[in-house]
Amino acid sequence: MAGLPYVKKTFPNGMRYIFVPEPQSLATTVLVLVSTGSEYEGKEINGISHFLEHLSFKGTKKRPKASLINNELDGLGAEHNAFTGNETTGYYAKAANKNFQKILDVVSDLYLNPLIQEEEMNKERGVIIEEINMFEDLPARKMWDDLFYLMYGDQPAGRCIAGTKEIIKKLSRNDIVAYRNLHYIASKTTVVVAGGLGMNPEAVITEYFAGIGSGKPVSKQKMVETQSTPQVFFRDKPTDQTHMAIGIKAFGLTDKRRYALSVLTDILGGSSSSRLYIKIREEMGAAYYMNGFPELLSDHGFLALGAGIDKKRVPQVTEAIVQELSKIREKQVNEEELNRAKEHLSGELVLQLETSDEVAGFYGAEEAVTGTVRTPEEILEGIKNVTAEDVMNVAKDIITNERINLSAIGDVSEKVKADTQNVFKLS
Repeated sequence: MAGLPYVKKTFPNGMRYIFVPEPQSLATTVLVLVSTGSEYEGKEINGISHFLEHLSFKGTKKRPKASLINNELDGLGAEHNAFTGNETTGYYAKAANKNFQKILDVVSDLYLNPLIQEEEMNKERGVIIEEINMFEDLPARKMWDDLFYLMYGDQPAGRCIAGTKEIIKKLSRNDIVAYRNLHYIASKTTVVVAGGLGMNPEAVITEYFAGIGSGKPVSKQKMVETQSTPQVFFRDKPTDQTHMAIGIKAFGLTDKRRYALSVLTDILGGSSSSRLYIKIREEMGAAYYMNGFPELLSDHGFLALGAGIDKKRVPQVTEAIVQELSKIREKQVNEEELNRAKEHLSGELVLQLETSDEVAGFYGAEEAVTGTVRTPEEILEGIKNVTAEDVMNVAKDIITNERINLSAIGDVSEKVKADTQNVFKLS
């Protein structure tokens, strides 16, 4: 893969800036990331990062109504959105190269100058509560919230990013403003520009973000790990199938084993040629979807497996998954399977980086969390160098009874629950 040359700079106030030119691209993306999210929240304000993200689109000093923001961006033919995660919150817009400065003007305004009006807050509470209700009605989504709580309990990593309906109803304007003033500061901000723009826009970025606030970065609460046995949680809900999520606790984003973990996950459940896809869907005919992915954050992470299965066959599917987990830590994968997984991961990365918004997210995400940029070339090289022994070693490190967790949602009998609990353990 040909390298994408990029420019990175840290300004005197601590704000970071990344420019990734893509001469072939017809569009440019502006992405602003703040290094905060649900894992920076106390229990009493759980959901505040997400609430603030919503409110930033409800009016700014320059564009006091949501309709003015939306009309302007739509009139530019722009795509725009925002997102809140565990450790980052992002705001972005993508448009034709000629409209770069116009979308920068809007995105910087959203980030720097939200009005946070009481009237709009009260309206948006209803929107967020309906978003929470929507997740409650989507078992394939809700199972992950249950899994996070099962793995990490009543600490920030275990709580839902959207918060609870009770907290959303109580959050005040003072809460939102205080939280924003604490976190939306130069030293926690990363501005990324990626696309077909023909010049480095550093001077323009400096101009638009001249008014950003300053302050000392606040650290998040230290993660506490207490698990000692396999954990299982069932949520009763009338469904036609049971949705199951398995989380195997791993390690943080900067761990050198991350590439081996990616290959391990891909072999287990990352594609339609993966072991669990073939076993659970093709051989057993017990699921429509069976997938896997690694999720790594600054100080913790996990290997995730998800499936939607026949509700009567939960114990059998669980036992089959456990058998595959045991097998991959006891016997090295063969060269053909190893190379297929490595090629699949490498190909996915190359395809991911075809658009300017994906490029912006790729270069900005790790910078916002760790303060470093990991290039596509580094990742491809890291994947290439993974050996069968590396895969087995990381499997032995993390696939243990002290790290495995299962959450499931469905209409299942007490016997199915008990049988599942009995088989969800490694020999």
